[in-house]
Amino acid sequence: MEGLKFVVVFVLLALASSLASASDTSPLQDFCVAINETNGVYVNGKFCKDPKLVTENDFFYAAGLNARSTSNQLGSTISSVTVDEIPGLDTLGLALGRADYAPNGGLFPPHTLPRATETLLVLEGTLYVGFVTSNPDNRLISKVLNPGDVFVFPIGLVHFQINIGKTNAVAYGFFNSQNPGLITVENAVFGSKPQINTDILAKAFQLDKKVVHYLQKQFGLPRHETRHEAV
Repeated sequence: MEGLKFVVVFVLLALASSLASASDTSPLQDFCVAINETNGVYVNGKFCKDPKLVTENDFFYAAGLNARSTSNQLGSTISSVTVDEIPGLDTLGLALGRADYAPNGGLFPPHTLPRATETLLVLEGTLYVGFVTSNPDNRLISKVLNPGDVFVFPIGLVHFQINIGKTNAVAYGFFNSQNPGLITVENAVFGSKPQINTDILAKAFQLDKKVVHYLQKQFGLPRHETRHEAV
């Protein structure tokens, strides 16, 4: 009986630990305004400004989410607000972004956020969005969204958004991490530096090597020429 109790306690502690690590660590102080200097208090990967020197500007970002041009191959642009833009976000487990989509197919391509769940709020236009569940099911869960609609993309799962309307579309994304990360599938697979061996990609995707070479040429561009701006 004592052995059973020990197992139950162990399982509960394991579950509690996994839940606690599902998002950024909760702060144990009012705030930790990030600074680049190294003479402050070191918390969660950043040094903190002396609380007595903190001002309202440490929690403010002027016009950070205004509309931006979508004149690129994908027809979409992402504007992000993270701890780099608002130092006061440090340790709060929060980031946000704005996505602008061109009419008739503006696309935020398949990607994953390794450290955050995303909640998407549509402000303008009509988006078709979806995510794919993990192996072995690989089930596509998708939905058409209109202004005011909200959709959740679970942490780590590949997802996308595309504008299926005839007008511009705008959406806001909210993330439960101050540094969600962004991995676009095509850039990671075909644009890695150094490149993944062609034989591996040809076999994995069942493609001719010439097609793999073409894709590596398309996505293996210098960073200032990449096909899509990262969050």
